[in-house]
Amino acid sequence: MTLYEKSLKTLELPAILRKLSGEALSEGAKAAALALTPTDDIFEGRYRLEETSAARTMVSVKGAPPLSSVRDVRGSIRRADIGGTLNTVELLDIASLLRTAAGLSAYASGDRSEKSVIDGLFFALRSNKYLETKISGSIVGVDEIADAASSELADIRRHMRIAGDKIRTSLNKIITSQSYAKALQEPIITVKNDRYVVPVKAEHKSTVPGLVHDISSSGATLFIEPMGVVQINNEIRELLAKEKKEIERILMELSAEVAGFGEDIISDYDTLVALDLIFAKAKLSTLMNAHEPELVDERRLSLLRCRHPLLEPSKTVATDIRLGGAFDTLVITGPNTGGKTVALKTLGLFCAMAQCGLHIPADSGSYLPVFGQILADIGDEQSIEQSLSTFSSHMTNIVKILAECSGRELMLFDELGAGTDPVEGAALAIAIIEYARKRGALIAATTHYSELKTYALVSNGVENASCEFNVETLRPTFRLLIGVPGKSNAFAISQRLGLPALVIDDAKLRIDSGTASFEEAVGKLESARHAVENDRDEARRLRDDAERDKRIAEKYRAELERDREKLAQNARRDAERVVQRARGEIDSILEELDELRREAEEEASFQRLNEAKAEVFRRLNDAESALREQPEADELPKPPTRSIVAGDTVTLNKLGTAASVISVNGNTLELQAGIMRVTAKLSEVTLAENAKTPDIKKQAAEREVALRASVSPEVDLRGMMADEAVSVMERYIDSARMAKLETVTVIHGKGTGALRAAVHQALKREPSVRSFRLGRYGEGEMGVTIVELK
Repeated sequence: MTLYEKSLKTLELPAILRKLSGEALSEGAKAAALALTPTDDIFEGRYRLEETSAARTMVSVKGAPPLSSVRDVRGSIRRADIGGTLNTVELLDIASLLRTAAGLSAYASGDRSEKSVIDGLFFALRSNKYLETKISGSIVGVDEIADAASSELADIRRHMRIAGDKIRTSLNKIITSQSYAKALQEPIITVKNDRYVVPVKAEHKSTVPGLVHDISSSGATLFIEPMGVVQINNEIRELLAKEKKEIERILMELSAEVAGFGEDIISDYDTLVALDLIFAKAKLSTLMNAHEPELVDERRLSLLRCRHPLLEPSKTVATDIRLGGAFDTLVITGPNTGGKTVALKTLGLFCAMAQCGLHIPADSGSYLPVFGQILADIGDEQSIEQSLSTFSSHMTNIVKILAECSGRELMLFDELGAGTDPVEGAALAIAIIEYARKRGALIAATTHYSELKTYALVSNGVENASCEFNVETLRPTFRLLIGVPGKSNAFAISQRLGLPALVIDDAKLRIDSGTASFEEAVGKLESARHAVENDRDEARRLRDDAERDKRIAEKYRAELERDREKLAQNARRDAERVVQRARGEIDSILEELDELRREAEEEASFQRLNEAKAEVFRRLNDAESALREQPEADELPKPPTRSIVAGDTVTLNKLGTAASVISVNGNTLELQAGIMRVTAKLSEVTLAENAKTPDIKKQAAEREVALRASVSPEVDLRGMMADEAVSVMERYIDSARMAKLETVTVIHGKGTGALRAAVHQALKREPSVRSFRLGRYGEGEMGVTIVELK
């Protein structure tokens, strides 16, 4: 094991890879997960992370991909390629692989507006529907070849059924005949050595002439093949031999077909394993609530609210870690069990995970460089067999680490310089850090030595950090504070544990004044930091409130703008309709004028002409009045100072009536105005100026929305009664439709078939079901039903 591999093991990367392997489905992907190593190429690292992000996005949009546990068929294909005949299990495994490849191709071929880095893997799948259908249609199960595999096989089996019927008819006459009743041990037909026989009592063997094929262990029963069926049995034996030969021919033909498509099948297998591993990374990312970090081409890193992935999430405290940029070395101090080693391991582990293409459990915005090696000296490795003390074992490891230093390393030292004289140990620790710094490495080290705290304070490019400790509760908070040296808190902890004050005072007198002054300064600095953090938290809270109110106001303003534009459009349309009506009126009046003019010329009726003109002007005046009377957009109400919630009092803009808000559903309100219950849009009401903010707890309870859970692609009904199973299945199908699953698996088991029949009856009535079928080989066969949803 190399020093780098040993360091990755110390940082517990193999434990993360085991979790990744557990999320993979195929044995090939599981092995690839365990063999995953960090890349030292930034472009490959970025590509790996993009693959994981693309898979996670695809799962959130399309649901889980139809991956299954594909078996490694490369050995079978190589054997077929040299002329070997594959057995039914090998051929069914190949058909299952091709079916999975076709399913993934269909999964990725949906409507996708954005391209991703894993599209090429989906396009590389060369699913062979012809070969998959031919194998599935020829092989029903592990030990059964379908009649439809060839016309010759179907003909042989038809003749076998006819011969079998003839034998059973002949033997039935014997076992039901009264003349043979005393001779038969039992009136049954059985098979011995692939031949039909009847059990005859030994003392009556002459009564039933024929061939003896077996004798019972007691010797009281002979299994005799009556002479009348010997010829038919011989025909069946011949047909069985023909059947075996035809099956061998069919398997050889299918094997030859497989060999012809061998390269494509191996390519599909490799692609499916790669996709299985990528989607396993996406599943692990979801389980760890992780995010994609940015890989930067600089010697700096920042981990925001990072959480060690192997610790219990409910007990893990998120913390921030920074290194590089202004400082290349971080000296972490603080009491034992305060979280120094956890912070050191988290830093190294996250760098290794990112370079493996794994998301890290830290907030978005985190970034990391790509290291050539991550070298760690963590833990006590003293060896009795090698006569090494703690100090010697650490120093042996550090010597090897310094020998590997070339400028692209991240070096992690736990309790650097410990296990020897404090003065010499501190001096040695500083010298080791300076040696690694000069060669360009980034360094993080934990220590208890005050000399290293002072070194960090006076040296450029070196920064102090500490793990926060609550002296009141005697418990660490596990928060890493960068820029603040840590206190040992030995006196405070001892006093809280009950050590006499005289002893503590005597101890304080025994430390030198410089150390005491330094510890006092650190204490004041920590108090000042607490005050600054409290002010910062309050400022952040006020800023968040202001931003929330700003978003609400902008949303309300946008809604008002949309409503105003809608009103203006309606007004313009109404005005156009009025003008059109006016034009129509004018046209009809002009036609009447022409008619009247003709009448006037004929009858000299000038009076009627004058009345018609007056009517024209009256109608034009009416049209103009109607145009002027079109309502203008109402004056916009002032935006509310906060969101309207249940319990508020609002004013209906059109009626000027006050009403109480019963519930809020998006942009629609349900109101109680006196004895009337009405609904209105947000734009139709104004929040009362003197409205009080409802109780926060009540508001939160009314707004609580259940998160939609990820729906499994299968439901297990085994052990349920039929009515209960149907009810559970119907609810599951509704959930699957909401999750946009196209195909689901209903597990009902084989059993007596009663539960399967109930499930199939219910599926026939289910309107959301497009089709359903029993499982094929590798899917669960008769024990499951595959359901395709609309």
